[in-house]
Amino acid sequence: MSFDVEKNDNHTTIKVQVEKLDTMVAPELKSELVVLDKGGEKNYIIDLSEAKYCDSSGLSALLVANRLSKGANGCMVICGLQDGVQKLIQISQLHTVLNITPTYKEAVDLVFMNKVENDINTGDA
Repeated sequence: MSFDVEKNDNHTTIKVQVEKLDTMVAPELKSELVVLDKGGEKNYIIDLSEAKYCDSSGLSALLVANRLSKGANGCMVICGLQDGVQKLIQISQLHTVLNITPTYKEAVDLVFMNKVENDINTGDA
């Protein structure tokens, strides 16, 4: 497998373990996201610290994760972007759509803050 999946209390972490998030990896990632979604997961942290390259199919997988999490009233955060991947995201203007943090810890904090905000807005707090 090209990535590790770890379920935590408030989120699932997907750590991409290849240098290229491309047409060879993206379909597998999309499939995993659909399985997680069907299992009730709604908060994702996608750690791209090992990915030095991303193509349009990789971006598509990230957008699938974002759509699934938003559809479930959750949060998807990308962390650990390498320069090349970050530039592609900025060129495609996806940085205005996606939640991006420099570190995994900041991603965990953002997911937690989103959960608290959702709980307050729905009266579950």
